[in-house]
Amino acid sequence: MGRPKAWLPFGNEVLLQRVVRVLREVVRPVVVVAATGQDLPPLSTDVLVVRDDREFLGPLNGLAAGLAALPDAVEVSYLSSCDVPFLRPEFVRRVLERLGDADICLPEVGGFKHPLAAAYRTGVLPAVRELLAANRLRPVYLTDLRPTRVLREVDLIDVDPSLRSLRNLNTQEEYAAAIDELTREETQAPAGPG
Repeated sequence: MGRPKAWLPFGNEVLLQRVVRVLREVVRPVVVVAATGQDLPPLSTDVLVVRDDREFLGPLNGLAAGLAALPDAVEVSYLSSCDVPFLRPEFVRRVLERLGDADICLPEVGGFKHPLAAAYRTGVLPAVRELLAANRLRPVYLTDLRPTRVLREVDLIDVDPSLRSLRNLNTQEEYAAAIDELTREETQAPAGPG
């Protein structure tokens, strides 16, 4: 992307603020995991910010840090990246609701699993640490170790018809397209009462 995704403007907020706002509609507490020394945009005072304890281990280490920071009373978490500007609260609720008795619930669309749009029981933390110790750093490896429920497109399209909650931004072109989409939506939105 060429610059920190968390700070990319999107509407009247930046990406991280937008994702945190959406998540706060569904889950509490919200934990943001940042790299050591990473500058973050202003967030609500009830958002807990923790730092990765080791650099360059990617989202699996972030999951470990986030799970470890949650209060003992929390049994389930939802993991999200910060670059999903079209994340919908209904999508998050659906993933959490479908966890059932599994330890992980994640979407699989087009043959691709989405471990960064998934529900995890906090009890998976030892398995996460086991993967980190073995240098198996892809979050999807966790599905080999713990009972996992996979959601298909048909399980999600009633709450997110185009599955935009799974759409992340990795290039300037994807970011520009998302901004254009947001602008079109804002100009087509009906005016409020008044």
